[in-house]
Amino acid sequence: MSTTASGTPRTVLITGTSSGIGLAAAVAAARAGWRTVATLRDTERAGALRRAAAEAGVELDIRQLDVTDEASVTAAVNGVLADHGRLDAVVNNAGAGHLGTLENDAMDDIRKVMEVNFFGVLTVSKAALPHLRATGGRLITVTSVGGVVGQPFNEAYCAAKFAVEGYMESLAPVARSLGVGVSVVEPGAVATEFVNNIGVDLASDIDAGPYTAALHSYIDRTAEQFLDGSAQTPAGAAEAVMEALDSDRPAFRLQTTDWARGFVGTKLRDTDGSAVQNLTGSWIA
Repeated sequence: MSTTASGTPRTVLITGTSSGIGLAAAVAAARAGWRTVATLRDTERAGALRRAAAEAGVELDIRQLDVTDEASVTAAVNGVLADHGRLDAVVNNAGAGHLGTLENDAMDDIRKVMEVNFFGVLTVSKAALPHLRATGGRLITVTSVGGVVGQPFNEAYCAAKFAVEGYMESLAPVARSLGVGVSVVEPGAVATEFVNNIGVDLASDIDAGPYTAALHSYIDRTAEQFLDGSAQTPAGAAEAVMEALDSDRPAFRLQTTDWARGFVGTKLRDTDGSAVQNLTGSWIA
């Protein structure tokens, strides 16, 4: 799907490409022949992206886009249309983590998580949809296994990802009726800078009041996944993004590993909620 019938390169816009899955997906898409518009909130942080593109021998169109700023989103999408003439796919990848629990969290912090991870996705998608309709394109959103299974101390983050999954699941048949494919990509633990951006030093002595013991148990479990080398690489996760981009009929929901498929499957089979509660409860015991 990287070129049109006339041989014109198809254009994909990807958000959140300064590191991790977004960076890997941008390079992979360009390598596969897509004209790739790699966007990030702060273009001064594009050094790693530029180096990765140079090492891969591909060209990227790097642009500023802040998903929480509607004017920035509109300007970026309009700029892509003005310069490239078409938009064939969008990959919503930009996101922000958050570690905390309701009693201790400030409501403003919870709203910020929703603003980036949910409303930011909708803002980009809304701006892009008329152009995706014109090309019979793809709308792809990188969510998380946390968009299916609620996880301790990730309440705000999981709520935002649940919201994205619910919105996209509802939108998919509507968009499909007009020729636009909608998919969500659900990574598990990925070895990226994301875990460093949740606002908590995992090595510090955290005082979470009555939740301190449970939080430390959760952090120990999380550290094993993210810090012992067992987490998936960003390039591995980006393969699922490429499947959603290039497959003739991609699934709505794509997990990035067998572990993620099993984890999500636990929830989808769990009609009374007990399996998930027993599983996630063991993380903080």
